[in-house]
Amino acid sequence: MKEDWPEGLPVAQVRIARPTDKLQETARFYCEGVGLQKLGSFAQHKGYDGIMIGLPGLPYHLEFTQHEAGSPCPAPSKDNLLVLYIPDKESIGTVTKRLMQMGYPEVAPENPYWKEKGAVTVEDPDGWRLVLMPTAGIG
Repeated sequence: MKEDWPEGLPVAQVRIARPTDKLQETARFYCEGVGLQKLGSFAQHKGYDGIMIGLPGLPYHLEFTQHEAGSPCPAPSKDNLLVLYIPDKESIGTVTKRLMQMGYPEVAPENPYWKEKGAVTVEDPDGWRLVLMPTAGIG
């Protein structure tokens, strides 16, 4: 069921941005490993390089930036998550295998809810956690 945005909040796009000191590794993790696509990038913009990653044609993006003076960004906790809901377990298995082959194995989630629902948790190059959640586990 599609619901309209609240009348006073005509949002056209959502972008989640965070810094990294490992821009190339992070881009490889999310593009080559997870399978998202590079939607755009920039270099040397007032000391910043960055990449926008997401699903083509959809207004939901991740942006990762790196400053020339450094952009340390340890994950604040093991429960700061990006959750991708995926309709079939086979696709989750494919992504999980690809990430493992790249050196990113499954990790135990902080919150047991995710494992109970059949999700897989993986840490990206900065230690931020990605959850691959089967849509059957939504609830």
